[in-house]
Amino acid sequence: MGFADLRPTMAIENVLLAVGPSDDERIEPLARTTIDIAGPAGATVTLAHVFTDDEYDDARESLDLSSSDDVTPDAVARRHATIRDLADKLEEANVGYSIAGSVGEHGENIVSLADDVNADIAIVGGRKRSPTGKAVFGSTAQTVLLSASCPVTFVRSDH
Repeated sequence: MGFADLRPTMAIENVLLAVGPSDDERIEPLARTTIDIAGPAGATVTLAHVFTDDEYDDARESLDLSSSDDVTPDAVARRHATIRDLADKLEEANVGYSIAGSVGEHGENIVSLADDVNADIAIVGGRKRSPTGKAVFGSTAQTVLLSASCPVTFVRSDH
């Protein structure tokens, strides 16, 4: 009996891929990891863009959506370039997805979204850390890793 035979099997039906403002540089590794996890399982992916209040205001402005427009965070997320690029990659791989937007503190909102979509696994991105910083994740990743009720996969841009 090999190691693979001893691993518990986990049915993956729902995957949360949460992105933020700097994940445009991680589209390829995030898409590849998500497809590798969700594709074989036939899972549905929730592409989620989490904005702080200021990021949300900036995104609405850059998309030419005034504050008086009745626009939801989901609609802003759908129009965001990072989400559109990831959605294109999921479509190419025949992976089903939905899109969600959320406004608030990144880490807490990712954890909340993972619970809301009943995620079996959450995927978040991060950047390469300096040698002394390698022992500590960024605050968003750390919050998600320590607080999510599901396993979390952390994807660095250099992978």
